[in-house]
Amino acid sequence: MTTTSTPAATLGRATSSRAGRLTAAAMAVTVLLWASAFVAIRAVGHDVDPGPLTLGRVAVGSVALTVMLLVVRVRRRVRTGGAPGPGGTPGPGRAGVPGRATVPRGRLLLLVAVWGVAWFGAYNLTLNAAEQHLDAGTTALLVNIAPMLVAVLAGVLLGEGFPRRLLVGIGVAFTGVVVIAVATSSGRFDGVGVVLGLVSAVLYAGAATLQKRLLPHMDALTMTWLGCLAGTVASLPFLPGLVSQVSVATSSTVLGIVYLGVFPTAIAFSTWGYVLTRASAGRTAATTYAVPAVVVLLSWALLAEIPAPAALLGGVLALAGVAVATLPARRRAVRAR
Repeated sequence: MTTTSTPAATLGRATSSRAGRLTAAAMAVTVLLWASAFVAIRAVGHDVDPGPLTLGRVAVGSVALTVMLLVVRVRRRVRTGGAPGPGGTPGPGRAGVPGRATVPRGRLLLLVAVWGVAWFGAYNLTLNAAEQHLDAGTTALLVNIAPMLVAVLAGVLLGEGFPRRLLVGIGVAFTGVVVIAVATSSGRFDGVGVVLGLVSAVLYAGAATLQKRLLPHMDALTMTWLGCLAGTVASLPFLPGLVSQVSVATSSTVLGIVYLGVFPTAIAFSTWGYVLTRASAGRTAATTYAVPAVVVLLSWALLAEIPAPAALLGGVLALAGVAVATLPARRRAVRAR
């Protein structure tokens, strides 16, 4: 029996395939840029303290995101002939969810602000501080237990399922974290660095889960822009330190801060939001467990730093636990007897 595809079905498959490729490309950009951030933070951190570095990064990111948002809105207005969309915004587009108002109000705006302070402010602050104690690769290994935490939160709060393998994964990952804690790249126990890395992972997991809940109500780019602005405002107490330290910093340090703001912040957080609108929080976060491997390679090539062998072993255990906890089980085909 021969079946024929209708033009509509063929177009639907082509559209779905294109969307899948775009999502994969956006995730690859996120992974590469976030990996580079660990290395850049480690390099810049020799001249700029964690707080001022946080403010510099998110301030530059806010400017870059403002430009990106204006460009997108102008292009959308031209494409729709200037017809206003819901809430007085340009007509419906696919920046996040079509047909939704792009500017949140009331409780939604408050939640976005809280998310932004946690994601762009507190997370960056603890991450920067952790890299004052640990090398980039070890920090990345610690932070990237976050996908497992996202899977837990997503299963509880978002109804995305609660895999039976989760407890096993947590046990394996915890063992890896213990190994990392007792064998850092310096060859000594650095409890402060390990705790800061774990706090960063918790902030990452909570922010990713909250973002997934908020994205159905607004577009990803606008949410990223507002969140980065909120993180910038929360980081303003570090302004005197940023001014004094940047004024005596080398040009490479200043360029490093600009790089962190434009690429790992404005671009990578936008591509992350794009992916998160099209996939589950747990699965999206799980793809970032490729970040530590990229960080270790970049750190070795650019900074001549590499985690101690025992720390690498602990990282492998931690990521194995994340994989066990978050990756979907293979479905076995059942043959009729």
